[in-house]
Amino acid sequence: MKKNNKIQYLLAHGAGAPCDSQWMNQLANEIEIQSNNEIEVVRFNFPYMQRRLLENKKFPPDRMPKLLEEWLKQISLIGPSPKLFMGGKSMGGRASTLLNFSDLPKKINGIINFGFPFHAPGKDPGDRIKHLENLEVPCLINQGERDPMGTIDEIKTYKLSKNIKINYLTDGNHDLKPRVRSGLTLEENISSAVKETIKFIEEN
Repeated sequence: MKKNNKIQYLLAHGAGAPCDSQWMNQLANEIEIQSNNEIEVVRFNFPYMQRRLLENKKFPPDRMPKLLEEWLKQISLIGPSPKLFMGGKSMGGRASTLLNFSDLPKKINGIINFGFPFHAPGKDPGDRIKHLENLEVPCLINQGERDPMGTIDEIKTYKLSKNIKINYLTDGNHDLKPRVRSGLTLEENISSAVKETIKFIEEN
């Protein structure tokens, strides 16, 4: 197999939209542009999403064991590359942090997530983020300051591993989108998140 000289970033979608949604396209394009195409973004759909697209019906997300199974499958399909990073948007990103990294078929240099669901809107995290206390893989979370699944004020009260870095996007919601009155745009927040993402990749 021919060696891929590009750094690869395996990117999963969130619960509601597929891997080629407008938001995912925008993010992937921005990463490749800002990295001068040195980072290759590899995307995939979880089985339930693929079924939605094939049958044109709205099936609920797969349960976590099946999401993790698909993550393992996708990691095993990645060809040789200098460095491999993984992560995703919301649900896909949360699933990526739940893997047993010591048993993975390939080394993961870091996790990069966007809009992490620390808790369901209006609810406490409970045991949902307990695993983040001891996460041993370097992890970057790009989070909107007013994300209803984890605001900046809430996250500051959580006990998180020293390997986790939070990059807050000004006035961003779960999609990192700021309000008009902030004077910022979604494009600017995504661009800012990608800048931090590339810095994280360079450091790991």
